Amino acid sequence: MKLDFELNDAPPELLELLPATAGRGESVAGKMLLLLVALLMCIGIVVVYSSGAGWAEKKFSDPQYFLWRQLTFAAAGMVLIYLVGMIDYHIFRKVSKLLLFVSIGLLALLLVLKLFHVIHGAARWLGFGPLKFQASDLAKYAIILHFSRLLSDKKHYIKDLHTGYYPMLILLMTVVALVALEPNFSTASLIGVIGFALMFIGGIRIRYLLATVSMLIPIAAVFAIAAPYRVARLVAFIGSEKQLSYQVRQALLGLGNGGLLGLGIGASKQRELYLPLSYNDFVFVVVGEEYGFVGALLVLLLFVGLFVCGIVIAKNAPDLYGRYVASGVTFAIVLFAFINIAVASHLLPTTGVALPFISYGGTALLFNSLGIGVLVSISSYRKKREKAKNEQVTLASQEERL
Repeated sequence: MKLDFELNDAPPELLELLPATAGRGESVAGKMLLLLVALLMCIGIVVVYSSGAGWAEKKFSDPQYFLWRQLTFAAAGMVLIYLVGMIDYHIFRKVSKLLLFVSIGLLALLLVLKLFHVIHGAARWLGFGPLKFQASDLAKYAIILHFSRLLSDKKHYIKDLHTGYYPMLILLMTVVALVALEPNFSTASLIGVIGFALMFIGGIRIRYLLATVSMLIPIAAVFAIAAPYRVARLVAFIGSEKQLSYQVRQALLGLGNGGLLGLGIGASKQRELYLPLSYNDFVFVVVGEEYGFVGALLVLLLFVGLFVCGIVIAKNAPDLYGRYVASGVTFAIVLFAFINIAVASHLLPTTGVALPFISYGGTALLFNSLGIGVLVSISSYRKKREKAKNEQVTLASQEERL
């Protein structure tokens, strides 16, 4: 017989029987996670400055434009990790539905603004001037937080098709469709993958997921080839060497230039206005060119370490909600990293996916910092609870003596 319950719902007598070392594993993982993220941010600051100085000089007449902004984003990200890590992560369970419906509303607002020609081109950003953010980033984390709540709340009937699977599928497809219509096909696809992965982890029947995916693949294929620029990307990926796009060709040249140890800090040749978005979508190319195979491998290992820490935190989470949130956040960050690196290495068609904590940009960095803060909160929850309990015992003893 399998005993399945949440630690928060267990009686105090049972909690007292847990070994004192029960939370040490995830506590160490939380500290290691902070170190890995700090290293990734430091690498991002250096590489963004190196890769973006020429573009910043051309666009803003200031070679340090991207440097100071990335420094500000990284500092704000670390502060956000600290603040979120200090609070009880269960607060996100209470507001998850609100966050999801707000994100859906913002995504719908973007399409309305595009329909009335207030926004021209891709409708992805909301805000004014420098205070802008991508609604899809909020939607991604809202899906993770709310699906984790639904999976933990519906654990006794999660395998039911009508009460367990369909409601979650409708929410996920609503978000995916709105993001895809921006248009942002790559992000929409990744949000879909994250949602299905969470449902799989949460116990949704595999045959339901496979049946849905088999129906979505043809729809996604038609949508992918509906736009000429997406067709061009696919042709550049599957075609011959002569059909490679300019961006892919320059990316491969950059990675090849790096060799084993790289050309050195600031010595990238492709960054000098040859490789578009060298400070964002193709920042990994600059890492490979300036730091070589060794530097690129180090970045990969940092993300592998982040994945391991996240899995340890999820495995030792105090309750099902914490387990699903930790799994979702970890999977989302590592998935985006893998896609970015695979695109830069010409292993996948070109997409507009940033490298977490390294690529230039504030929205993605701050939302990913929020996710890391939640992981830190989950990893330290049991320790904080034990500390609070010990303080209560000490206070009670002092009152008895008085």
